[in-house]
Amino acid sequence: MSRIVSNAFAGLVAAFFVLPIFAIVPAAFNRASYIRLPPDDWSLRWWFVFFSDPSWRRALGNSLQVACLAAVLAVVVGVAAALGVARLRGKWRALVTGLLLGPAIVPVIVLAISLYGVVRSLGLLGTTTGLVLAHAMLGLPYVALNTSVSLGALDPKLKLAAAGLGADPLRIFRTVTLPQIVPGIVGGTIFSFVTSFDEVVLSVFLTSPSMKTLPVRMWEDIRVEYVPTVAVAATVMIILALGAGAASRLLFRR
Repeated sequence: MSRIVSNAFAGLVAAFFVLPIFAIVPAAFNRASYIRLPPDDWSLRWWFVFFSDPSWRRALGNSLQVACLAAVLAVVVGVAAALGVARLRGKWRALVTGLLLGPAIVPVIVLAISLYGVVRSLGLLGTTTGLVLAHAMLGLPYVALNTSVSLGALDPKLKLAAAGLGADPLRIFRTVTLPQIVPGIVGGTIFSFVTSFDEVVLSVFLTSPSMKTLPVRMWEDIRVEYVPTVAVAATVMIILALGAGAASRLLFRR
């Protein structure tokens, strides 16, 4: 009985936080030129406007490109960092772990102001490269943390057995370690992708008029007027986030 009550309470808490997000979805199917919930007339009018507008399509493409590249870079660096941290002991391990988790702890506005000066000095302000590096830094803690959890669950006797059978370190990693930490890598990749795709504060500081991401484009429109096109963009972001989560669940099952 207590388990049923606790699950019901957890479901109510989750609904309290999640359901307001989905309230924006009906607004994307409103025929009128203003937001009304629920819509008086349902229509795909603003979906056609969104996908026929080059600026919206360009912003969506920029967000997808930056999120994918940032996730790949975060995975490469994060997995290597997690493997290195696993070899450390004592205060050094705590220190390096704290540094890796720093971007997830420090307020993003502080990171944005700091990175603005660094990226500008390197001549990368308003470029895809600068935005990818900044977003990869935000996704790095999620990859490193998820991979570290998977490494912690790995039985060290498996690697010792493989070494005893003559396997070299690279073969041990490829055949023993990597298959065991794949769930952590996949989870970190999804978190990194969604974090980059949804990020607006950092992007506002580092983008340019010719290089805008979808959240920045939405923010600019909301400052002037909240039209249903913004609701369409928000719905697209929700769909992509749910799709990424569903893909990770399918990979976990396999």
